[in-house]
Amino acid sequence: MVEINIDYEGELHCNAVHLPSGNRLVTDAPVDNNGRGEAFSPTDLVATAVGTCMATVLGIVARRKDIPLVGMTVKVRKFMSDDLPRRISCLEVDVNMPLPSNHPERPVLEHAARSCPVYHSIHPDIEVVMNWHWR
Repeated sequence: MVEINIDYEGELHCNAVHLPSGNRLVTDAPVDNNGRGEAFSPTDLVATAVGTCMATVLGIVARRKDIPLVGMTVKVRKFMSDDLPRRISCLEVDVNMPLPSNHPERPVLEHAARSCPVYHSIHPDIEVVMNWHWR
């Protein structure tokens, strides 16, 4: 169990503290939803979570198999629904791998990214599009 304390500071801003580490992050509502867009929005954090989770799981598998992944990048594009209720409708994930497309562990790595806990926690109504780019 991990505890995160969140303080609402007004003006649609929140301050969250990750208690085990003391790290902080702030959120703001996006401009298109009454905010100033001065920080990650809560839905931006969902997009961030899926990308960082995939990168972390890929790193775990790569370390176990001694595969160099330094230089890997992940980009996530978040799309919101046009209808109500307001929600994430699609996450497009670009994984840029510093490995050739014929790498023998390619299937293992692609499976690993789709095995991350956040990916499995996303509601099935949210489309997740994976785009792999191999060097």
